[in-house]
Amino acid sequence: MDQLKFHIDIHAPKDKVWQVLWADDSYRKWAAAFYDGSYAESDWKEGSKVRFLGPDGNGMFSTIEKLTPADTMVFKHLGEVKDGVETETSWAGARESYYLSERDNVTALDVELETLGEYKDYFSNTFPKALQLVKELAEQ
Repeated sequence: MDQLKFHIDIHAPKDKVWQVLWADDSYRKWAAAFYDGSYAESDWKEGSKVRFLGPDGNGMFSTIEKLTPADTMVFKHLGEVKDGVETETSWAGARESYYLSERDNVTALDVELETLGEYKDYFSNTFPKALQLVKELAEQ
């Protein structure tokens, strides 16, 4: 798998950036950069399942491997959801990690993503757009 890294500085406290990342209403806004109508289903606890879905109810499922509020979120992707059925995929085990650090009221948001080569260009183009939306929402 290929590893991609993304970074953005956000002029807001990391608690606010965290809320923008994972609160349902704002998550839907920035995740639309990947697929309009995207949403997530989870209780947002470490060890819990999370389903990242599109408006048709299809998408992918993962577990929350590590969660430290306002600091770290690591997802371990497990497979796809299609017509309500979860199936393992070739990219099972890939991780998507979010790290926040704050200095002088500026939050550094770093994302690390493991992906198959066939998705590398897509994520390289789309993730910066999504992070720009996170920045705009947090700086409001």
